Amino acid sequence: MTNIKDLAKMAGVSVTTVSRVLNNYPYVSEDKRNAVLNAIQASNYQKNINAVHLSKGKTQLVGVVLPFSDHPYFAQLLNGIAKQALENNYKLVLFQTGYKESREREALQMLKQKQIDSLIICSRACDWDTINGYLSYGPIVLCEEIKEKEVSSTFVDHYKVFYEALEYLYGKGHRKIGYCIGRKSGTNSHKRELAYKDFHNKYKLAYRSDYIMDECLYFEDAEKVIKQIKELNTPPSALLVTSDQVAAGIVTCCRNQHINIPDEMAIIGFDNEPIAQMMNITTVEIPLLQMGKSLFLQAMNGDGRSNKEVSAKLIERGTA
Repeated sequence: MTNIKDLAKMAGVSVTTVSRVLNNYPYVSEDKRNAVLNAIQASNYQKNINAVHLSKGKTQLVGVVLPFSDHPYFAQLLNGIAKQALENNYKLVLFQTGYKESREREALQMLKQKQIDSLIICSRACDWDTINGYLSYGPIVLCEEIKEKEVSSTFVDHYKVFYEALEYLYGKGHRKIGYCIGRKSGTNSHKRELAYKDFHNKYKLAYRSDYIMDECLYFEDAEKVIKQIKELNTPPSALLVTSDQVAAGIVTCCRNQHINIPDEMAIIGFDNEPIAQMMNITTVEIPLLQMGKSLFLQAMNGDGRSNKEVSAKLIERGTA
């Protein structure tokens, strides 16, 4: 395999001159530059990109950990990250984990081995002690509120957002409110659960664990939600649904089964996706593109810890 010493010999120039041509430095005569370029073409020389990264101390690669690439929430977040990466001449290395800790550890190991410059974890499976063990190897940025830790983050206050949505439904007369989430574990889910319990304690409402439905990620998951609700003796009159896709599915199922929305069942979705706009679904707008941009910039400028809270707002439409 041709190296720069071989190129120098073929072109009749010094190794320094070859290096200058390869790195587009000025102050190389036209004759010598052409001689080196002809040698490159004749030998089909390719740069050793690993050696280039080693010399620069950077790979221009940022790792992104996300559980699912086809989920609209994570797709939007990734879109924001990708746009900012393009503007800054970085490439992304994606790790789709399905919430498997072993897959997440693979990403952390790549950071340790300097195969990526930094790592963005959009939704984590590993506990904090595991993450903490890798902080010395490069910047790790989380998409959750974690102010007390030595790590950067961009987050939405899910406790506050969830509580405000519950208060909105209470103000509309609802006293039996349930909610649907993707998974019961995870920092954001715990904050929502705490908000739900605090809300019920404040108004002295009966806490119903059967009003909490998890593994609700996609449009088609709405069928099992409606099935579960119809099996209850006292069904909820309102649902908070942490995905507009699932909310749209629930609205569709309700209409097919002649369940009136919002009179018999009020629905509030999350994220303000295009489907929520098209179907006139009340939702909580979370600026995912903005969050993605912030996550990338924190990963790229990883020399200092920062925590950025992003505001969410309720979009009132016709389902609540």
